Amino acid sequence: MEIIPIPTETYKLGFIGAGKMAESIAKGVVQAGVLPPSRIRTAHSNPNRCSAFESFGVKILPHNQAVVEDSDVVIFSVKPQVVKDVVLQLRPVLTKKKLLVSVAAGIKLKDLQEWAGHSRFIRVMPNTPAAIGEAASVMSLGGAATEEDGELIAKLFGSVGKIWRADDKLFDAITGLSGSGPAYVYLAIEALADGGVAAGLPRDLALGLASQTACNVRD
Repeated sequence: MEIIPIPTETYKLGFIGAGKMAESIAKGVVQAGVLPPSRIRTAHSNPNRCSAFESFGVKILPHNQAVVEDSDVVIFSVKPQVVKDVVLQLRPVLTKKKLLVSVAAGIKLKDLQEWAGHSRFIRVMPNTPAAIGEAASVMSLGGAATEEDGELIAKLFGSVGKIWRADDKLFDAITGLSGSGPAYVYLAIEALADGGVAAGLPRDLALGLASQTACNVRD
């Protein structure tokens, strides 16, 4: 089957999973002007999660199948342990017309492609600073994903930080570095603050100074 280009000026973006990462990406996309919220959709059984997306204009649909059917680009943002079941459940509507994306940690492209029944899939590993527009993300293209597909996803995830491209075999190391890295930075900030307290600074001042110092260390 011929790969049909995604209509870059009019495409619709769907999220399977409406957790914090999906919310961060959706907000970044809207705030950066990449897409209006009217072209983003999701579904969730938790009214609070639906409200979080509705608060900035995202369309809420009744179930995941409706999200896929009404989207050109579909981002799977669910917990790694349920990705397989979710993809298999939706497989009948995951046609090659859809560009599929996964942000689930630890799930390899070859498995995603097998479960979906085709290889127009892109794997992306973002990290938690996406919530403040400072993510470090890496993407890897599946066998049928085109360069145009890659450019589209780079633009989407570029709205919440910086994005690089790498081979899928490197993603375990990438997950360890950028995926888990923020937790180690938080520990370093706490240690710096402890040093400040030991030197006589109030805890809130020490923590504020340590946080601002760490967050502004640049190349």
